Amino acid sequence: MFAPVQVIRDPSDGPAGRCAVTIGCYDGIHLGHQAVIARTRDEARRHGAATAVVTFDRHPASVVRPASAPRLLTTLDQKLELLEALDVDHVFVVEFDEVRAAESAEDFAGEVLVGCLHATTVVVGADFHFGRGRAGDVAMLAEFGRAHDFETIGLDLVGRADADDGVVSSTAIRAAVAAGEVEAAARMLGRVPRAVGTVVHGDARGRTLGFPTANVAVPEPLLLPADGIYAAWYVRPDGTRHAAAVNVGRRPTFYADQPASLIEAFLLDFEGDLYGEDARVAFVRRLRPELRFDSVDALVERMHEDVAETRSVLGLLR
Repeated sequence: MFAPVQVIRDPSDGPAGRCAVTIGCYDGIHLGHQAVIARTRDEARRHGAATAVVTFDRHPASVVRPASAPRLLTTLDQKLELLEALDVDHVFVVEFDEVRAAESAEDFAGEVLVGCLHATTVVVGADFHFGRGRAGDVAMLAEFGRAHDFETIGLDLVGRADADDGVVSSTAIRAAVAAGEVEAAARMLGRVPRAVGTVVHGDARGRTLGFPTANVAVPEPLLLPADGIYAAWYVRPDGTRHAAAVNVGRRPTFYADQPASLIEAFLLDFEGDLYGEDARVAFVRRLRPELRFDSVDALVERMHEDVAETRSVLGLLR
C-alpha cells in the first residue's frame, strides 16, 4: 500500500526537501505518462529525493482556447487517485486561470520548480511546452536548470503497440473513445476507460421494460464513448463491481430530440437501490451502435441479446 499523496495547492506549502519533478496536464495517466513518471521516480531514488508531479486543476486549453478545448478522460480526483497508485509523493495542482496563462515560462519555473519543489531533476516528454505562448520547452528548461541547480531530461514519446506510425497520447485516446473504440483506448491507457458520475433518477422506462437501469450523470467536461451499447463493469464506491450492459446515447426509440447522450447501466443479476451513489462505469467493448426500433417488443428482444453478449464478453456465460 502506497502512502497517501500530498496535494499542494499553494507554492508556500511545498515540501522541505528536494524533488524529482515532472510537469504536464496528465489527462488519462496513459502509458506514456506512466513511463515519464516511472523515470521521475527513478531519478528521485538516485538523488535521495521525493517524487513530485505538477499538473493543473483544469485543461489549460479551457482557458487559452475554450472554444476548442478537449473533453477530458479523467476528473482531477481520478487523476490524483491514479497518481497515488503510481507511488508519487507530492502533486502540485496549479490553478490555471488567465493570470497563469499570461505567465512566462521562466516565472513559472522559478516559482514552482525552484521555489516550491526545490527540483533536483525535471523529467518531461520531448514535445512538452509550457508558459505564455508555449515558449517553455525542453531546451529552455535545460538552460534554466543549469542556472538553478537541476537537471532536465526529455523523453521520447511512447509508441503505440497497435499502430506502426502512432504514439500514445491523450489526443489519440480521446479519438478512440469518441469513436467507441474502447479496446484501442484501453491498450494506450493500460486499463479500461472509465466514466464517473452520480446515479440520478431517470424516467423509469427501463423498469417497465424489465431492464431497470442506473442513470449515471457524468460531469462536464468528461468525454463519453460514442453512442452505442457496451459490455462494461459497474464499480460501486466500496470497490465491488457488477457486470453491466450499458447504453450510451439518446434513446431514439422513445425520443426524437434528446440534447445530449446519457449513460444507462443495466446491472446483471443485481437488485438494490443505487440512487445517489458515485459510480464508475468501465467500458470493456462496444457491442453495437445505438439503434431506433420500430416497436418496444423489438427493442426488448434486442436488449436480451445485448445482455447475453455482455455475459459472453465478460466471461460470465452460464
